[in-house]
Amino acid sequence: MSIALKQVFNKDKTFRPKRKFEPGTQRFELHKRAQASLNSGVDMKAAVQLPNGEDLNDWVAVHVVDFFNRINLIYGTICEFCTERTCPVMSGGPKYEYRWQDDLKYKKPTALPAPQYMNLLMDWIEVQINNEDIFPTSVGVPFPKNFLQICKKILCRLFRVFVHVYIHHFDRIIIMGAEAHVNTCYKHFYYFVTELNLIDRKELEPLKEMTTRMCH
Repeated sequence: MSIALKQVFNKDKTFRPKRKFEPGTQRFELHKRAQASLNSGVDMKAAVQLPNGEDLNDWVAVHVVDFFNRINLIYGTICEFCTERTCPVMSGGPKYEYRWQDDLKYKKPTALPAPQYMNLLMDWIEVQINNEDIFPTSVGVPFPKNFLQICKKILCRLFRVFVHVYIHHFDRIIIMGAEAHVNTCYKHFYYFVTELNLIDRKELEPLKEMTTRMCH
């Protein structure tokens, strides 16, 4: 992984600088290995399995950063159509509404328009993955004891981006010809979080029917 990003991010921009992996580090090699498996056409279910002899935390760290980069770009392709007028609440259809809480400004779950929720979400994840105490970049520095719990929360919140995009904005994805790309990213994400049990099954309910068609 790269040295923590020093720049101040423009809060109005949806496309953020990618968090990369330092060449020569074990995580860079794991990232290359994971990407090579996917690009070779290997079965996606097999590609997400923890390689023999590799550390679970490293494997999860690599994927969390990669999913953040990719899902952030997916939302970026439709963000101009996701406005406070079109999406006054962060939802996944009439049955599911997501409220924001961050223990800073929003100490209680708060209903927000989808674009505001998305910006807070991406900012929050960015802070986590650039925090050396959570995602250490130096060789030999251990992950914190609650690392997997933090990653579960990140992945759970990233899943909500898929929910909102698929249910409320998939027409734009189709118009832009990005359907296959988004579906592939979703399948990769779904297989990874279910293989390693990183998201509670009830969180996956909003896309259950679509997932059954796509992934089984």
